[in-house]
Amino acid sequence: MLSTAAVSTYIPSQRTPDQATHPGYFRIIRQGPPEAFSSKLVAERDYPKGSVIAPLEGLTFGEKRYSSVQVSENEHVELNSDLVFMNHSCDPTTHMDVEKRAVTALKDIKAGDEMFFFYPSTEWDMAQPFQCWCSTSKCIKTVRGAKYLSSKELEQFTISAHIAKLAKERDEKA
Repeated sequence: MLSTAAVSTYIPSQRTPDQATHPGYFRIIRQGPPEAFSSKLVAERDYPKGSVIAPLEGLTFGEKRYSSVQVSENEHVELNSDLVFMNHSCDPTTHMDVEKRAVTALKDIKAGDEMFFFYPSTEWDMAQPFQCWCSTSKCIKTVRGAKYLSSKELEQFTISAHIAKLAKERDEKA
């Protein structure tokens, strides 16, 4: 579980919306109108599998929202950084490691590659479900959260400890 002490104070108004939070690490590619949710996060340099891409810092606790990340069984945080533009894929390139408070590479990532994470790896029941377009062999089609996936489906992915615990509790009740 992420302790309150581990969440640093971050005041978003201290930077402009166009100012990158991690220059030289990744950048936002803005596409289409904001309401289309079609922007993406692209690596600015190579990341070998297993490496830390960015620490999770400057987080603020908040309500479950489309932009939040679940960090424990019942807590959500806002990323307050360009990481909020990282899209979902059922064949993710990164893991949002909320226990270690870092985004890590699940496979080799080259400069220019889009970075993805598997949203149900941190989200039990999402505030805003959507249809997945990744079309990979592991595609879950509708992204609603880990609650809606069987334990067998979840075994294909790297998931957070709180998601594994919630899935185990669900399965024990069944």
